[in-house]
Amino acid sequence: MNENVVIIGAGPAGLCLSLALAARGIDVDLVERQEAEALAAPAYDGREIALTHRSMRMLRELGVWERLPADGIAPIRRARVMDDANPGFEVDGQAFGQDRVGVLVSNHHIRSAAWQAVAEQSRIRVHCGVAVESVSTDVTQARIRFADRRLLDAALLVAADSRFSQTRRSMGIPVHMHDFGKTMVLARMRHAVANDGTAWEWFGRGHTRAVLPLGEHLASTVLTLPGREAQALMELSDEDFANAVAAHYEGRLGKMELASTRHAYPLVATWAHRFVAPRFALAGDAAVGMHPVTAHGFNLGIASVEHLAHAAGDGLNRHRDPGHAQMLARYQRQHRAGSALMFAGTQAVAGLFTDERAFAQPLRKLAIGAVRAVPMLRRALVAGLLDESPRPVSLAHQLGRVFEVLRPRLSGS
Repeated sequence: MNENVVIIGAGPAGLCLSLALAARGIDVDLVERQEAEALAAPAYDGREIALTHRSMRMLRELGVWERLPADGIAPIRRARVMDDANPGFEVDGQAFGQDRVGVLVSNHHIRSAAWQAVAEQSRIRVHCGVAVESVSTDVTQARIRFADRRLLDAALLVAADSRFSQTRRSMGIPVHMHDFGKTMVLARMRHAVANDGTAWEWFGRGHTRAVLPLGEHLASTVLTLPGREAQALMELSDEDFANAVAAHYEGRLGKMELASTRHAYPLVATWAHRFVAPRFALAGDAAVGMHPVTAHGFNLGIASVEHLAHAAGDGLNRHRDPGHAQMLARYQRQHRAGSALMFAGTQAVAGLFTDERAFAQPLRKLAIGAVRAVPMLRRALVAGLLDESPRPVSLAHQLGRVFEVLRPRLSGS
């Protein structure tokens, strides 16, 4: 029987999964439509990734973190959530003795660093510039047929080819898809007023604004707008674009100047009905494609890497089979349990804070007011961001984290 794994998709999830599998002694074939040159030097795509402490730990273990440019890692010291004129609430890491709740790293830097690590790993064979014509699996093997008629067999096939995964569709796995009818417009902006290392999520009527701090006077701005407004914004000159963005932020960051290319992405969330099939698994966005409002999409992708690599490694060690059915079932249970609440909660937050109906505004005010008034809730939000423990964690560990969150309240502080 084959003991290799084929991964389709060399984005961050596919690259990181290939490294995690190779570290467990598994040979990997990584298949990507793009040419090697594009993978080695990916272009800036506007996406700044908010990494939790758990994701940072994983990147260190995979040998990716050390390859990131030092000046490309920006600390998030605190995070603020606002609703229109409501002052909202702020969370920070001080309750746990940390000077940051996470960091921001550009997606293209993560891809480049992961590619460098993959290039040095002898167990990973990369097939670049190739198109997949068909995929199939049975109880004994997975088979991939390339457009040039070559065949590749494996013990396990993994789809890591985005939330719109063609591989997932080919395998007949349905997906819940929520198109929000909005578009995200992303760009780096220089601004006159310092951001103090604070990330904003600012909800307003008809649109959402975010600020991701990359330096005291440099930030990634994320505007979520109806499609027509987003298109009109993208068509403006650089100067008019900067003035329009400054107006969207109501002058809170002062005068703005465009500092990068602009990028627009449709806002669609996805949830696969199954994460596995015989000799097949979904990873990264192919399993769960998150709304960015809670900034957890990449972090859930890294969690899928950790779960799946453990399952495949245990399958190899116990059964000489990285695609063993019981191990894949375990992966599905763990990753669905770990992501379901986050996905549902994110959908609820996105729905509530973008709902323009009259009843929604007092509900938003109530939710934000509750978090502002109760320190314990803010600590609970921060606790998950700072936790570095592997997934899944034990019940004892979870109870310990709950006690840590409640402890200041119990001691009267």
